[in-house]
Amino acid sequence: MASHPLPSGVTNAELVRWAFDRLNERDLESLKQFWNADTVERFPTGTVRGTDAIAEYFAEAFAALPDWHMEVVALVQQDDDVFVHWQLTGTHSGRFQGLAATGRHVTLDGMDHFVVRDGRLISNFVVFDQMQFARAVGMLPADGTRGDRAAKSAFNARTKLAARLRRI
Repeated sequence: MASHPLPSGVTNAELVRWAFDRLNERDLESLKQFWNADTVERFPTGTVRGTDAIAEYFAEAFAALPDWHMEVVALVQQDDDVFVHWQLTGTHSGRFQGLAATGRHVTLDGMDHFVVRDGRLISNFVVFDQMQFARAVGMLPADGTRGDRAAKSAFNARTKLAARLRRI
């Protein structure tokens, strides 16, 4: 049973704020009221459809970042559309999207474009800085470090070689 009933008689922006509060509480049962079988979430890692699949995605994310917290930086509504700029923080303590836990702190900036109709989420397009995430968990070296310069140098050498080979 959902511990927080889906609000009625509120704006779409207020529904989205309610959803962010539930995410921060890791309250998937309450969030299931906002989603339905046709809800589509487009994440950078792939598209997820339907209540159960969306709940599974977030359950994995919460397990990977047990101290998950999303701060709404800005929010604006235009008709059915709600746009949110957010910042996610947490510690990468579990496997997520194929990446083993690193124990590193993550700060991630992103944006969502929600379409909400009749009190339910129709779709959401999620955009976040994947390079910022990769650097935070150690998958990529920090910008400007020796490792970063070496990776860029190797990439540039490969690009030059590929260009030369195309001319042959």
